[in-house]
Amino acid sequence: MVDRKMPSRYKYQKRIRRKKKKNKKKVKKLRLKKWVIVVILLFFLSIFIYSIYNVYSWYSDNQKVEEIKEDVVLETPVVEKEDSETTETINPPVSKKDDYWDYIKMNLLEVDFSSLLVKNPDTVGFIEVKGTNINYPIVKTTNNSYYLSHAFDKSANDAGWVFMDYRNDAVNFNQNTIIYAHSRYNGTMFGSLKNILNSSWYTNKENHIIRLSTPTENTMWQVFSVYTIPKESYYITTTFPDDLSYQEFLNTIKSRSEVEFSGTVNTSDKILTLSTCKDNFGNRIVMHAKLIKKEER
Repeated sequence: MVDRKMPSRYKYQKRIRRKKKKNKKKVKKLRLKKWVIVVILLFFLSIFIYSIYNVYSWYSDNQKVEEIKEDVVLETPVVEKEDSETTETINPPVSKKDDYWDYIKMNLLEVDFSSLLVKNPDTVGFIEVKGTNINYPIVKTTNNSYYLSHAFDKSANDAGWVFMDYRNDAVNFNQNTIIYAHSRYNGTMFGSLKNILNSSWYTNKENHIIRLSTPTENTMWQVFSVYTIPKESYYITTTFPDDLSYQEFLNTIKSRSEVEFSGTVNTSDKILTLSTCKDNFGNRIVMHAKLIKKEER
């Protein structure tokens, strides 16, 4: 006798097996989705934590730098210095329309370096840039990397400090003396140097002066060029083999200026260059000024 129920029973069992397989696949997919979601959440959580850490670190570094600056300002006598018999004007221009003649009437800046040198023997000067927040001691060491990540007191700090190129002579200035610092978003260090490209800065001629005091002399520098440029090594050349190459250099950096200044430059001039980052793409903000007045101390 033939069991006619067998085919239907077989089909039923087959359907059960198919359902089980489908259920297993669904469970695997759900598990996979859960893992993907967990991984994505962990990824974004790590980015969030890293961002919070960076913000905290940035804020902390700024606070420490501000405290150091306040301490330096309070303990460092800085005075306006009137001209004396030893004051020299440097390389006067032929044109009487040059703003040089107005600037040399301005007072020099004299700084007492006693406490600064005790706190940091790397101190080589003190710089003030009119119309900005730049009002700092300058340091110098054997490389151009240390003070990118260390403050004036030599503590580790990503805000760094204002420093002179290690290739420069801080006593007898080179043809091109270079000062660097980070461009901080809160305006510390060279963060306010970006102001030089604003009309509110460059339309005020009284801003076109840099005063720099060192332990050996007080100096004044007249700004003649400001611009932005991709990272390069040309404008931070410190010395030149002959007058021809130096004049070519001066002509180049003068022609780059995004603002027209009255000052002229020639091979008898010594220049001061300030450089800082403009953005995260490697562009730089650059200021050039020539020495117009000095007084030995």
